[in-house]
Amino acid sequence: MSSAFGLDLLRWTRFALRNTLRNRRRSLATVLLGGLGAAAILTGGGFALFTYESLQQAAARDTGHLILARAEQFEREEDTPMQYGLADFEGLKKRLLADPDVRYVLPRIAFTGLVSNGDKSAVMIGSGIDPQAEFSVRGPFLKLKAGKLLDEDSGKGPDILLGEELARSLHAQPGSALTLLASTTAGALNAIDVRVAGVVSSGVPDVDRRLVLSDLHTAQQLLVTDKVSRVGIYLRRLELTDAARDRLAPQLAPLSLRGWEQEAVFYKAVRGLYDRIFGGMGIVIGLIVVAVVTGAMAMAMVERTREIGTLRALGTSPGQLVRSFAIEGAALGAAGGLLGALIAFGVSVGLDLAGLEMPPPPGRSVGYPLHVTFSPELALATLAVVSLLALLAAAIVARRSVRKPIVEALGHV
Repeated sequence: MSSAFGLDLLRWTRFALRNTLRNRRRSLATVLLGGLGAAAILTGGGFALFTYESLQQAAARDTGHLILARAEQFEREEDTPMQYGLADFEGLKKRLLADPDVRYVLPRIAFTGLVSNGDKSAVMIGSGIDPQAEFSVRGPFLKLKAGKLLDEDSGKGPDILLGEELARSLHAQPGSALTLLASTTAGALNAIDVRVAGVVSSGVPDVDRRLVLSDLHTAQQLLVTDKVSRVGIYLRRLELTDAARDRLAPQLAPLSLRGWEQEAVFYKAVRGLYDRIFGGMGIVIGLIVVAVVTGAMAMAMVERTREIGTLRALGTSPGQLVRSFAIEGAALGAAGGLLGALIAFGVSVGLDLAGLEMPPPPGRSVGYPLHVTFSPELALATLAVVSLLALLAAAIVARRSVRKPIVEALGHV
């Protein structure tokens, strides 16, 4: 029984595919429009995927794939600096580096206060870092604009890096002497003299207007502490984050371990916006594809009314005819989906070769490469959806047409 059904389906599939070639011009127009719709979906989706990947990397490089701190550090505001700090960082580092997926374990000390050149003071938001590894993991998301990085300097005293906008505000340049003023862990004020080693940019002017980076010892000296605020854990790959968190969290209790995404507010906001934009665009394009296939199949039905009547007179059931026309629609949709995938792939390769850049987005001072990620998974999903929509559109049109009385269909002119 199953083999007979298979042979029957194969026979009707061949019949349907031959029918798509009877009016090549109409079929070609349908495939082209479907291909352009699929290409638009894949190109828009590829741009969104590239944006997601870039923001994921930026967020993970900034905080670490995993962030280790006391639970209060994530949930409450500190009354005094380092109130919820971590002690024994070296012991924690040794334990974490024993995991094969962990590449770097970097301490961070967060501090705020004032930075002064003697004539003018400005509010600073500072970070104490491990300079030997920090800049290697931050990569292109922290650029040196002038001077040297902390791990390149000769070290005649405490050195810092200034954000580009803050350096401009204080008229500071590499070699300039400044003073940092902040509250200690005991609530007293402390000041230390530092020298500007270099000027850096994060690409976000609002951040660069307050940014101060120092080595770990200088930050601890300013706050009078031996603790760190939190620890950034960098893994071999971003995809290992969830597994590593599940594996490491029980070992580090009662400390709290969070993934980068829990701290990436900007990433989640952009992803939510893009999901709505490109999701709506996909729905509109899907409706256009349905309209195109519906129009093409409706015209084919009108032209082949007498043929339908003849087949009905010879004993062909309405269900068999609907199946044949549905297969025709699915074939046209699949051809359009394949064409759209080829166009999207060509656009992706072309943009890579052209090296075009997008202008700086709101809130940033630097642009970024214009790239469209070609995703085979998204291409297959688009192909399946376009084919299914075309099949349903053709079946709906055919169902109405094959119900016409046989005598009336045979007499159609």
